[in-house]
Amino acid sequence: MVVDEIMRKWPATVTVVLRYRMLCVGCPIGTFHTIAEACREHQINETAFLVDLESAVRARR
Repeated sequence: MVVDEIMRKWPATVTVVLRYRMLCVGCPIGTFHTIAEACREHQINETAFLVDLESAVRARR
């Protein structure tokens, strides 16, 4: 899944993206970048980021 799709499907993940100071919200590249690519571009630890994303998704169920 690409970043934009994740944020649209699970809006609670937007706060995680912003907390990591990633510029994905509203970015036209977000429709193409996977989580791995976005983490690499922003020099974010992908494992930690995924844990936080999953927590945000689970908290909204």
